[in-house]
Amino acid sequence: MSSLSAPQTAGSPVPDFSDQTFRGAYSFRNSPAAIRRFPYPFAEDRYAYSMNVEPHLPGPAGSVFEHLFDIDEHYAAEVNDRAIVLRQDPSRCLALPHMMAAQWDMLELITTELAKSYPALFALERAGSRWRWINRPLGFDHTFTFGAAESLPPGPDGPVGPMEYIARQMQGDFTLLDQRDNNLWLDAGVLTSPGNWSLDFNLGMNFIEWHGPVPARPETQLFERALHYLMGLRVGAPVRRLNWSTTVEPRLDTGLEAYPDWGRHRQGVTRENLGEKLHMRIELQSLYRLPRSNAILFSIRCYLLSLADLVTVPGWGPRFAGVLQSLPPEIVAYKGLAPYIDPICDYLAAHAAA
Repeated sequence: MSSLSAPQTAGSPVPDFSDQTFRGAYSFRNSPAAIRRFPYPFAEDRYAYSMNVEPHLPGPAGSVFEHLFDIDEHYAAEVNDRAIVLRQDPSRCLALPHMMAAQWDMLELITTELAKSYPALFALERAGSRWRWINRPLGFDHTFTFGAAESLPPGPDGPVGPMEYIARQMQGDFTLLDQRDNNLWLDAGVLTSPGNWSLDFNLGMNFIEWHGPVPARPETQLFERALHYLMGLRVGAPVRRLNWSTTVEPRLDTGLEAYPDWGRHRQGVTRENLGEKLHMRIELQSLYRLPRSNAILFSIRCYLLSLADLVTVPGWGPRFAGVLQSLPPEIVAYKGLAPYIDPICDYLAAHAAA
């Protein structure tokens, strides 16, 4: 993919989209502006296990929270990486038949918000069910009939439904949750940058089932309370949370299906290369009640930051060290941090003293 120069939007400047890779030679890098806007997740020096959910309200100009959906300098590179994954493994995009209305809900929400938030990059024209969608960074000018999947332009690998059509133009992963039988069911999704899980395996599971591997103290009933909260989500009142982990190399696709490709990198981390190879991985998770289907759109937007870049921001390194040192053993195991905690803390301490 060639480098794409992005028009500038008033109040929301988007730099030239980078031509970088999240695999192979791993040419991904963050600009100084991307480092400054990285959604650092810790407000305290100690770990606290909680839902940490808040309203998904507009945040400061230039921040990742300014708009409902964040478009940044890695847009073109991430869209290209998604296309690679879907070409190699079509099972990363799956939907059960009853989720078609939710797919159209998702397309409407995303196109409407992008056109409103980034008018120099995207435009949407509607005349009844006849829609025209313009994506200037990717060079798309498409006309289709809303509600008629056969009218959508085909993707590079064949016909697409509304979920795949718009997800191929977005950063981050998406799942669609159907609400029925007093539960939420993962019944559709596009997952090309997951953190060690599988859409193919989890498709059709309910909320409690697909969170089964996540450690939580039973007495807290954390997931039962989260489920009850989310089933009360209202249209027009989205919520968000940040989830953090670490990953080796700036790789987006750390799904279970791709483990043979990325798992081996974990053995190549040394104290000498830790700063460049180990990355903080943040998922900005946002949830939206959809109006027609009553489903919930779960958006998982991933941000990566190397330790070498993290320590350039005053205070971030020592706070991260404090969090790591206070992690319960079950969280250390779940996040795969056992081999890295001492080297990370030593690295952070050395750079805090520098």
